[in-house]
Amino acid sequence: MDANELRSKYIEFFKSKGHAQIQGKSLIPDNDPTVLFTTAGMHPLVPYLLGEPHPAGTRLTDYQKCIRTGDIDAVGDPSHLTCFEMLGNWSLGDYFKEGAITMSFEFLTDPKWLGIPIEKIGVTVFAGEEGIPRDDESAAIWKRLGIPEERIRFLPREDNWWGPAGTTGPCGPDTEMFIDTGRPACGPDCGPGCKCGKWLEVWNDVFMQYNKTAEGTYEPLARKCVDTGMGIERTVTILNGKKSVYDTEIFAPLIAAVERISGYTYGSDAEKDKSVRIICDHGRAATFILGDPKAVSPSNVGAGYVLRRLIRRAVRHGRKLGIDRLFLTEIAEAVVEKFAAPYPELAENRSRIMEELQQEEQKFLETLQKGEHEFEKLLPNLLKDPRKIISGRLAFKLYDTYGFPIELTEELAAEHGMTINREEFDEAFKKHQELSRAGSEQVFKGGLADHGEQAIKYHTATHLLHKALRIVLGDHVAQKGSNITAERMRFDFSHPAPMTPEEIARVEAIVNEQIKRDLPVTMEIMSLEDAKAAGAIALFGEKYESQVKVYTIGDFSKEVCGGPHVDRTGKLGTFKIQKEQSSSAGVRRIRAVLE
Repeated sequence: MDANELRSKYIEFFKSKGHAQIQGKSLIPDNDPTVLFTTAGMHPLVPYLLGEPHPAGTRLTDYQKCIRTGDIDAVGDPSHLTCFEMLGNWSLGDYFKEGAITMSFEFLTDPKWLGIPIEKIGVTVFAGEEGIPRDDESAAIWKRLGIPEERIRFLPREDNWWGPAGTTGPCGPDTEMFIDTGRPACGPDCGPGCKCGKWLEVWNDVFMQYNKTAEGTYEPLARKCVDTGMGIERTVTILNGKKSVYDTEIFAPLIAAVERISGYTYGSDAEKDKSVRIICDHGRAATFILGDPKAVSPSNVGAGYVLRRLIRRAVRHGRKLGIDRLFLTEIAEAVVEKFAAPYPELAENRSRIMEELQQEEQKFLETLQKGEHEFEKLLPNLLKDPRKIISGRLAFKLYDTYGFPIELTEELAAEHGMTINREEFDEAFKKHQELSRAGSEQVFKGGLADHGEQAIKYHTATHLLHKALRIVLGDHVAQKGSNITAERMRFDFSHPAPMTPEEIARVEAIVNEQIKRDLPVTMEIMSLEDAKAAGAIALFGEKYESQVKVYTIGDFSKEVCGGPHVDRTGKLGTFKIQKEQSSSAGVRRIRAVLE
């Protein structure tokens, strides 16, 4: 079974069970300062899992493109990916454990769907802990469906618990489904959830059963939800008996492109195979990011930095395969051709993808030349050292200041009969990573999405700002992105020139006037056509369901939006623009606060 067939079977199955198919969302989360990318299928649904009504109803299903970069250094082994697809189904206060587990079992085992023999399936459930009982309910459902006790394992929180997204909120046990690969057991305790490779996880059903309070207690939720996730690449690997995600048809055209460009045959050399896999994964991830409707460009901060790192790592591994010319656009062409059917935005944004990749690849080649030039300048002094050892600190400076990879410094050193104090370099690099990770954790602290009182106020203020900008600057103004924390808002919009001080003051005055008027904020669910006919603004490049939520602020503003919002503008306080600046070509950025 290939990825396209799995994708369509999954959606067809859950539609037959009364689920509405919804559109997968952008890779760049909107109004969520806590993560750089959409990291899981449930990420765009957090507001609805937290209680917002979804316009499509209480049973939903979709497929979602995701980016996770926590394991970026592990990419190159047979299983790790930065870019992957998730299949998901959700119950928003509808069915719970019985419904979710029964449907999961049917999809996995029924010959009409995946047809996996029941004797190959094992599951894990939550073992319980002080203050939270063991999930005997899930175990009993699995047992009734025919999974024997020895293939139902009770595991602790780190294995079978989700959430909350922040420090408080909905959370609960999960049950994970595994397929027996047929490999021998690693010992008498080997079973589902064992990390030895005999059991591979394909699916996870999360039961949002409790609310974690600020005091750290777990209270049963009145409105229980289900969130599930099945990874397409991993499932296709298992269904086809492959050893690696890279051995599936998903990556075949990408590997063929690398072979054609490099002249290397995949499977000939373990180290070079690793480089092929890195180029395929990073090339695919960069293409998806650049082809997204809310695409970011390579830069030195945030999501743009991750994109730059992916591109440059792919280029570096291209050099390891002997590729000494620009080549990433050819990988991107293979990605677009392979994935444009489920993700038409890739074909729509093809020219942008190619242009940005070529520019960044060219820039990196110039960076490499600069680094080589710096090395040449240092060489006479380095050669005076009779030990022929280059300090790790110096090698790290070349890496940190010029973006010059350590492997290339080692190559140049070897050409002149020298080595590098790798231990010293690794120590400096580790320190650098720890600082980066601390920064990332700070970003992630708020959880998956901040729906605190202040963030909700800022979310409402973006609507007032958007409309005020259109009044002052003209109807060409369209929102190009926003980022909200509990302390401030950032709003990107299309406009060709810097705003004048008079324009900024006028926008600020209009927003504050609407706050003083204490306008009511109301929400209606209607068809997208009706929303547009009613004059509602729908956001750039966004994919919408047939039914959408429309927020109306008095007689002032009407926008298609997922929410949440305050019920009256009078609750917002005083709106103050702190800064107006360029964000990118033709896009301006406003930073503002509510005082």
